[in-house]
Amino acid sequence: MTDATPPTPTLPGSPSEPTAPQAALADAVREIEHHVAAAGWDAPVRVFALVRTQAALAAEPGLADQLEPATLAAARASAWHLTSIEQEGLPAAPDLESLLAGLSWPPAVDGVAVTAERIVLPPAAEAAMPQDAEAALPWLLAHPQREDVRLAVGVLREGATWSVVRTRAHDSDDAVGQGADVVPGLVAALRATLD
Repeated sequence: MTDATPPTPTLPGSPSEPTAPQAALADAVREIEHHVAAAGWDAPVRVFALVRTQAALAAEPGLADQLEPATLAAARASAWHLTSIEQEGLPAAPDLESLLAGLSWPPAVDGVAVTAERIVLPPAAEAAMPQDAEAALPWLLAHPQREDVRLAVGVLREGATWSVVRTRAHDSDDAVGQGADVVPGLVAALRATLD
């Protein structure tokens, strides 16, 4: 008997042969999204520092006791294996853009990832949305074509990017979309935190 897992949908902008950093980032972002998905929907924004596991182990040898054997083996096999560290106690901010604008990372952090939930509409429906912010939210929440999505987006200092998108309507691990250039605005905001 074979395990026939359907392939994960790849979104436009995804290279056919990823570099080692991009492959490691894709693995880390998928793992983060899977971890966040286990907690269910209607979750707050979550931010993760990404560090190369080998460097983290060299700086903090006791970390090896906290990692699974498979993770240690993967880290030994790849210099680009990444460990994600969730950031707690984030500063209060009115929106995701303001939160990210207030973050910066020391050189030891190789990258950053964020998860956030959004409501999206088809372009035609979006054009009809009220311009007034107070009227727009109730209109958006009541719209029959709205789609709830969870975004998990990561960037590395060396340039690699990766995004994973899960919809509430198709909430299963084999139905997530992913790609390198899916959410360019959020990628740019994350990259600015590393400058």
